[in-house]
Amino acid sequence: MQKNRRWTRLRAGLAAGFAATLLLGTAAATAVAPAQAEEKTFVIATDTTFAPFEFRDPSTGDLVGIDMDLMNTIADKEGFKVEIRSLGFQAALSAVQTGQADGVIAGMSITDERKEIFDFSEPYFESGVQMAVAATDDSITSYKDLAGETVVAKSGSEGLAEAEKLSKKYDFTVKALDQSATMYESVKNQSAVAVFDDYPVLAYGIDQGNGLKVVTDKIPGGEYGFAVAKGKNPELLASFNDGLAKLKADGTYDKILDTYLGSSETKPSAGGNIFQLVGQSWPALSKGLWNTVSITVVSFVIALILGLVFGFMKISTSRVVRGIATVYVAIFRGTPILVWAFLFYFGLPQLTGAPGNVFLAGVATLALNAGAYLTEIVRGGLQSVDPGQMEAARSLGLGWGRSMQRVVMPQAVKISMPSIINQLVITLKDSSLLLTIGFAELLYQAQQIYAANFRTTEMLIIVGVMYFIVITLLTWLANIVDKKVNK
Repeated sequence: MQKNRRWTRLRAGLAAGFAATLLLGTAAATAVAPAQAEEKTFVIATDTTFAPFEFRDPSTGDLVGIDMDLMNTIADKEGFKVEIRSLGFQAALSAVQTGQADGVIAGMSITDERKEIFDFSEPYFESGVQMAVAATDDSITSYKDLAGETVVAKSGSEGLAEAEKLSKKYDFTVKALDQSATMYESVKNQSAVAVFDDYPVLAYGIDQGNGLKVVTDKIPGGEYGFAVAKGKNPELLASFNDGLAKLKADGTYDKILDTYLGSSETKPSAGGNIFQLVGQSWPALSKGLWNTVSITVVSFVIALILGLVFGFMKISTSRVVRGIATVYVAIFRGTPILVWAFLFYFGLPQLTGAPGNVFLAGVATLALNAGAYLTEIVRGGLQSVDPGQMEAARSLGLGWGRSMQRVVMPQAVKISMPSIINQLVITLKDSSLLLTIGFAELLYQAQQIYAANFRTTEMLIIVGVMYFIVITLLTWLANIVDKKVNK
């Protein structure tokens, strides 16, 4: 009995100690929780290709550059987190205006016009514009030599503004493009004779071997600033200004600039032959390939369901039902995919107040577009089956549903399968259009890479081969399924 009582007391003591430990642990977790909850995450939009301010490291696929290093370092110092979204310059501005992003840092010049829409930080870089021509071109040495010629500059940039001013005086044509790498290729393939761009961007590109040379002095330009929507996120703007001041005071700011604007030894580069380029670029390309295949599969499954539903509606005896299906097909076959991509990613969140999701916006865009085409494929397949087949099935006592399931549908599937496979291939290729809203598919990743290493032709060849292989494999698998199903 005494042993039992001692054992009982021992168990009670252990239980009390365990309970006390749990209470203390809970109290400690509760004490820590508020501090963790206070660490806010801000969504920061940026350009896709503006080396050395933002670009993808060819070997890792990580977004790097002056802007990225500044933003991440300031966030660490000020105690907040950032989620970087690489969208493209114009799309980044739209994202901030529509509430999809809290701020934008993209080598953005501070101008009076932009101050009406955005609140800017203290300037973090003083820019300027220069003109460059092909390294082998000795005919263009000054603005006077541009008479009657075409030059290129980046959309919405200070270089475009300066080029347009000079074009009136020296009588040349200005063409706006979206990416620095595209502009440089235009000059090298002689569709334009010169490019106007920010001097650090030109200097970086020339150092990386983009095949150009600068032929004019720097035009003193504006200043770059971090921006938020007018009247929004004042705490983020204040934190950026405070962090920037700290970086300048402790020398970190100068180190970041030297990393990208200093000697060529400190800059990332992708050299070697095309096979070495594949190896260096594979981490980023594999991510893009996975994103391309995954969004294609998800979108096409949904599109098949839509195609079946609206395809049956198209052959309905009800005029209202047929009308609904006809309107759906007319809308999504009669409007460009890009319109819906921008509407789903930027427009709907602005109207509903819900945060945008680039994957869901991409799926909606591809699925609704492909679904409209599959609707007509399904309708055509069903109507291609001899009406006598349905009559024969009904005469044998099968109902309409059974007749459709057992007799008409198997024949319709066999007739439609080649067109369905073709639509799958088209959907996969159409996924490349989603790069305009910042979806990191295969072509998007390639653009990120050649924006940093300027090996545009080689990267496009690599991506073309990858698309060919994937499409060939998908077609082969689809044909195997077709043979199994339609024996």
